[in-house]
Amino acid sequence: MKSLKNGTHTSTNSVTNISSVGFWILADEKEYFVAFNDYPGFKKASVEAIFNVKFVSPKQLHWQEIDIDIELDALEHPEIFTLSYQ
Repeated sequence: MKSLKNGTHTSTNSVTNISSVGFWILADEKEYFVAFNDYPGFKKASVEAIFNVKFVSPKQLHWQEIDIDIELDALEHPEIFTLSYQ
């Protein structure tokens, strides 16, 4: 009897809703809110650009069109990752 090879972990993500103040993203079965005030690079982005998100590592999201990366830990624990946009 042969053992089956373990599969690779595939992270999934999707934008679930966009409002005037931010958007919600479902990543690895957990939903996060991304506020435009905290991440102003998204304010003028098109809806299509916001929906075009990919995992570049197990805990890092990347929006190619608008060149923004966000760590899931920063969304999960914003009090630890204080933002300073300049």
